[in-house]
Amino acid sequence: MVEACVAASHIYVWTVSGMMPKVNDNYQTVYETIRHVPKGKVVTYGEIARLCGFINQARLVGYALRSLPSRSKIPWHRVINSQGRISFPKNSSAYRQQKRLLGTDGIRFSGDKVDLEKYGWLRNIYLEQKIKR
Repeated sequence: MVEACVAASHIYVWTVSGMMPKVNDNYQTVYETIRHVPKGKVVTYGEIARLCGFINQARLVGYALRSLPSRSKIPWHRVINSQGRISFPKNSSAYRQQKRLLGTDGIRFSGDKVDLEKYGWLRNIYLEQKIKR
């Protein structure tokens, strides 16, 4: 179970064992964070970067995902760009694979975009925090 809260401009993520530790390997930190994105939700490269403490380093998340082993169980397909789009070229097999996997997760597209207000993991957490106040 992962919980998150938003305080000022910082987002903190807690796992069952407490606050996620900083590790030396940036890619492993990215992978561990993505592992917590629930089925039926998406997150942007920039949001993952912020959660990992890599402010303004969305590309680092992309580089980490590019290095992910092909048989990995990390739900890489739940990471999309800040416009709600898949970042692969539209005619590529990778684009079709990511769109298919998101569809399997219950994510619906409007054209080539995902509604981040509806399916965005952190946006939903932020709204729940606001409603509780």
